[in-house]
Amino acid sequence: MREMVAVLDFGSQYAQLIARRIRELGVYCEIVEHDITAKEISRISPKALVLSGGPASVLDEHHPEMDPDILTLNIPVLGICYGMQHITQVLQGTIEKGRGGEYGHATIDIDNSKGFFADLGHSMDVWMSHGDQVIGLPRDFALLAHTSDCPIAAMGDLKRQIYGVQFHPEVVHTPRGHELLKNFLYSICKCSGGWSMAGFVEDSVSTIRSKVGDANVICGLSGGVDSAVVAALINKAIGDQMTAIFVDNGLLRAGEVEEIEHIFTNEYPLNLDIVDARQMFLNALKGITEPELKRKAIGRTFIDVFYNEADRIGGATFLAQGTLYPDVIESRSAKGGPSATIKSHHNVGGLPPDLKFELIEPLKELFKDEVRLLGKELGLPENLVNRQPFPGPGLAVRILGEVTAENLKILQQADLRVKEELRNYPGYSDIWQSFAVLLPVKTVGVMGDERTYANVVALRIVSSMDGMTADWVKVPYEYLARISSRIINEVKGVNRVVYDISSKPPSTIEWE
Repeated sequence: MREMVAVLDFGSQYAQLIARRIRELGVYCEIVEHDITAKEISRISPKALVLSGGPASVLDEHHPEMDPDILTLNIPVLGICYGMQHITQVLQGTIEKGRGGEYGHATIDIDNSKGFFADLGHSMDVWMSHGDQVIGLPRDFALLAHTSDCPIAAMGDLKRQIYGVQFHPEVVHTPRGHELLKNFLYSICKCSGGWSMAGFVEDSVSTIRSKVGDANVICGLSGGVDSAVVAALINKAIGDQMTAIFVDNGLLRAGEVEEIEHIFTNEYPLNLDIVDARQMFLNALKGITEPELKRKAIGRTFIDVFYNEADRIGGATFLAQGTLYPDVIESRSAKGGPSATIKSHHNVGGLPPDLKFELIEPLKELFKDEVRLLGKELGLPENLVNRQPFPGPGLAVRILGEVTAENLKILQQADLRVKEELRNYPGYSDIWQSFAVLLPVKTVGVMGDERTYANVVALRIVSSMDGMTADWVKVPYEYLARISSRIINEVKGVNRVVYDISSKPPSTIEWE
């Protein structure tokens, strides 16, 4: 069984970051629901458990709780922020409501520099974000660190290997947090490491071959990084038993069909089938304006296309798609609800309950940056591996309101100008996504001394590590001015361009 660490998610915005940091240290990590039972934990046999932070207070009546028997399993445990307070509560220590909370930079004084804090000296800069605090240690726990405002900043039961920290070692604002996590993983939990993309390829190829046998697989190829890596991975496992189906749904970026055909015919040949289904998708989207209904309509139409193609190639048992870990996380709601469903991803939420295919989703435990590493490991072209993410529903979720042939044409041309101009921007490689959004409003303008009443385009340009959080990019004014000028002057039907300066959270990257 593969060595793994489980993160119990209490609704923290940093739960995914904890998992990524642990993986970066060479240990596979998965996020599980906070109310997983001790028996379920025993079945998956993790090397360690990490209890995440969360927005709730353990002093509230209906706060998220874990199964207390988890702390009797003789598995090393690390509680972070809320996780530390919950451990304290379960083990009958004392917690009090903070007078004003502690947020931002702090320096902890380390009281025990062995084991957990080994090689970290006598003090350490950390990032705090808490209102409540532990003021009385549970039985058999020792004080490991404190600050002037937080009497118990870290604690540990060295015999049972249960630890808690009030700060956040997973964020970059705790500069040596990765060293602390490394101490926990390797010194305390005795992890052996070895999680790598090469190992992932080997395991996945073996799993896919075993699951598929001599059956046929169809793979939805969107042209984005995720589906391309899935196609390459399955191709490595079963070769021509897989047919990669690229659906021209009319919701793609300008020139997308030609580009994908070239890559997967010449640069990285696959058993490729290109299907013209533009009218099918326009018909399915007719009259729909609500984002979730759009996603589900698109998901259903993709499945209809895949059914038709499966019949054409003589039958297929499996459908492969590029679902990622963030897709799964954002599309689910934790039981009891500390984490809300953000939106349905068409890979996750748009599938019918009576799907005739069995799904293959080999990337559903990976983050986006890991998928790029996997693509390089598989030998995919650099220009494809480093492509910006593109949503499965395509431009349909960048047209606010009804999707029509006219709106698609306007957005494709506006988006092309964004792409062309930003390629010359020196910071382009640091951009996670850059695109245009067509808004459902019209404004008055003046063009050629005549009044116009035309569409508004919004620019969305963000930086991110994994798509779970993002910030808008401070693109120099001259680039924004050129993009705006070109869109207004060259794209018929647009007379105003605005710039989206919101971060995720509270906004999402896509507008729908």
